[in-house]
Amino acid sequence: MRVSKEQLLELMKKKLVKAGLNENAAMDVADVLTFADHRGIHSHGAVRVEYYAERIAKGGITANPNYQFEQTGPSAAVFEGDNGPGHQAAKQAMEKAIAMAKESGVAVVGMKHISHSGALGYFVEMAAKENMVGISMCQSDPMVVPFGGTEPYFGTNPIAFSAPSNDDRIITFDMATTVQAWGKVLDARAKHLSIPDTWAVDSQGEPTTDARDVHALVPVAGPKGYGLMMMVDILSGSLLGVPHGVHVSSMYKDLTKGRDLGQLHIVINPAFFTDLGQFKTRISTMLDELKAQPAAEGYGEIFYPGERGRMRSEKYDEDGIEIVDDIYEYLISDDVHYDRYHGKNRFAE
Repeated sequence: MRVSKEQLLELMKKKLVKAGLNENAAMDVADVLTFADHRGIHSHGAVRVEYYAERIAKGGITANPNYQFEQTGPSAAVFEGDNGPGHQAAKQAMEKAIAMAKESGVAVVGMKHISHSGALGYFVEMAAKENMVGISMCQSDPMVVPFGGTEPYFGTNPIAFSAPSNDDRIITFDMATTVQAWGKVLDARAKHLSIPDTWAVDSQGEPTTDARDVHALVPVAGPKGYGLMMMVDILSGSLLGVPHGVHVSSMYKDLTKGRDLGQLHIVINPAFFTDLGQFKTRISTMLDELKAQPAAEGYGEIFYPGERGRMRSEKYDEDGIEIVDDIYEYLISDDVHYDRYHGKNRFAE
């Protein structure tokens, strides 16, 4: 099924309102989800709506949270999320970080006690659109074996980066610290597809291509990814006084309770370090030089981070965004959720 960006946004917003969110919160969440689907990141788009709806309806996401923002220094602040919608909390915290960076040059804003916030690329692009450099990272529940291990300890712990150029091109780098994000496995399950044998391992620690036989994910680049996911967990967890590593709450075990997750935004104002115009020109020059580089056989051309997502957006604007039929049927139904997630393990089983 193909729908327009506007149709998808409205369908998701209505479902989230029916689950219990107010109009503003539902719009913020739906906007982040639509951003993901519009870029082709379907693992963080409409596929998540039913899970959010079930958690909202069962009280595990605070429908009307009491957000609190405390600036603890010229460039530091803490955003208390009251286990409200993570997308909305992260959006508001980034708005605060951007305003602080305009004044002080750098802003570091930590969010604590929030729910899942979706695609981090959305938030760092907010900074880039204000001529800032944005970095964001967040912890997630354990589903990744440490390098050399057999049982999960850390989450996929993603990190994102964005920077502006002097034209309409924005660099957006958004990655899990695993070979692949769990959402990609979830997307493969929804589409009944196999996965590459480099993404995950089964209960015996052996590589698997069966998306339904995944016991744990593996770090990207072995010990390097392992170190990165530890860094993300420390900066978005321990630094903010929320649970770390294996103690991070399960996404599915108990949907009646808040998840108490942490996330960190870092915003850098280039104007405090160099001439802003020169900075943006150098970014554009870098992108031009990369695009002019000869591509290796089989690659066609070199893409800068975020370019292919924008190309998909342009195609979706013309043809509509492709949504799995089952997900579309759920979105247009009168049902809030189907009790599919509560009490499940880390892989929704």
